Amino acid sequence: MKTIEESVVLAMDGDDEKLFPYLPYILQDIWEIGADPGVIIDLISSRFRNCADLNVLDLGCGKGAVSVRVAKELGCRCLGIDAVEAFIAVAQQKSQEYQVRHLCTFEAGDIRKRVNSLSGFDVVVLGAIGPVFGNYYETLTTLFGCLNRKGIFIIDDGYIGDESEFCHPQMFKRKEMLEQIHLAGMEIVEQRIFPRKELVEEDECIFKRLKKRCLELSEKHPDKQQLFFDYIRKQEVENDILENKIVVATMVIKARN
Repeated sequence: MKTIEESVVLAMDGDDEKLFPYLPYILQDIWEIGADPGVIIDLISSRFRNCADLNVLDLGCGKGAVSVRVAKELGCRCLGIDAVEAFIAVAQQKSQEYQVRHLCTFEAGDIRKRVNSLSGFDVVVLGAIGPVFGNYYETLTTLFGCLNRKGIFIIDDGYIGDESEFCHPQMFKRKEMLEQIHLAGMEIVEQRIFPRKELVEEDECIFKRLKKRCLELSEKHPDKQQLFFDYIRKQEVENDILENKIVVATMVIKARN
């Protein structure tokens, strides 16, 4: 099993765990890390009538953008967990700012361990956190105990088109992804594909802010300059993959009837 530091850096599209303590600085200008809260709000509201009665589990919640906005707009009770303590501090601050502190609880911890003691949730959100729990079969079977009987998973992720020749160690072709979901006794019941134009615009905005902070760190820590330059280059590669080589989607997954 990867260390929690390795897993977090991997979810942030890095490949060197030495980057872990610098992530709060690098990402200080970005609140919405990963999944689009607006899309998730739409998906939840389209599946449930009384959203104020829902309990939402946000795994790898980052700075709490999804939980805070879901609580604000739908009245759901949300539990967000992330391994980066500085992210959790921002999430708590944002929940106060949006006046949903009474609906949101945020914890710093290793989600791989914490999920073993969690249950009774109507929605489990995995917002662009990568294969922290393994492939789709491993992820869904591991987390199934967190859900209520009629609960749903909302997973924001990228997959490779079946006709594509592109390969990536952390991504599956759509057919393989569907086979794993089916093997877990589940199915995709709704999907929102991220429009490429919006994806490019968002990537450019995030990359500009991220690059600025990496360059600042390279000046402050010249002995670690290569670490930050490598991360900038890795982000450029990952953005090209997101924009040109895969399908980025937010999927609703539930147990088959």
